[in-house]
Amino acid sequence: MDDAATDAYLDRIGAARPAHPDAEALRSLHLSHLRTVPFENLSLHLGEEIDLAEQPLLDKIVGARRGGFCYELNGAFALLLRALGYEVALLSARVFGDGGLGIPYDHMALRVQTPDGPWLADVGFGRHSHFPLRWDSRDEQSDPAGVFRLEETPEGDVDVLRDGTPQYRLEQRPRGFEEFEVGCWWHQTSPRSHFTQSLVCSRLTETGRVTLSGRTLVITGPGGEREERQVEADEVLAAYREHFGFVPAREPVVADRSHRSH
Repeated sequence: MDDAATDAYLDRIGAARPAHPDAEALRSLHLSHLRTVPFENLSLHLGEEIDLAEQPLLDKIVGARRGGFCYELNGAFALLLRALGYEVALLSARVFGDGGLGIPYDHMALRVQTPDGPWLADVGFGRHSHFPLRWDSRDEQSDPAGVFRLEETPEGDVDVLRDGTPQYRLEQRPRGFEEFEVGCWWHQTSPRSHFTQSLVCSRLTETGRVTLSGRTLVITGPGGEREERQVEADEVLAAYREHFGFVPAREPVVADRSHRSH
């Protein structure tokens, strides 16, 4: 990323260029990203191609002011951090679900090195920590989203737990962008992927969270209070504009993919 692209990205998330690539600046960038760039899977239901190359990621997230899912959000955030002088490793994770662990390359997260030590940054997991987590600590770490802990596994991986519940299992070996393409493709096409079965667009707010899932709008307040309402068909695009700052070309609708092969 050149300086112009870096400045455009910082403008997109409402952040100033940090004086130094340190932990304090990382915390600020992480929170700004979560509050401005939504976690969303609309491309899957709008027939849009997801390309993990640098320019398509920047065109979508910065140029079109869209969001994305983990590969896009953490992939783009890694580009920004590297441009600002951080040392960043892409890590592969498998998400814990009802049936156990998900597929390899199920999720992408970032290990970021700073003068203050290494951190786990993740702006692409939906409801997760607001701030980076200390990578080299195995103690409980308090965050506005809960109490987090990183725990070594016997195989040498690292489990990330929130309020005592495992969220995902990280491999410690750094990976390249291209290695996530198969996981990204699976999540775009498989009927077993929860992304193909549902619609979500969600971002952190200063007081809670706002989520539009299909035509269901949910606004969560600082104390966990929840306001939910159904959006009328002629209000859907306006709701995307109001709460997320972009307007899809048309209303995204979940397609029936049951006839597709796995």
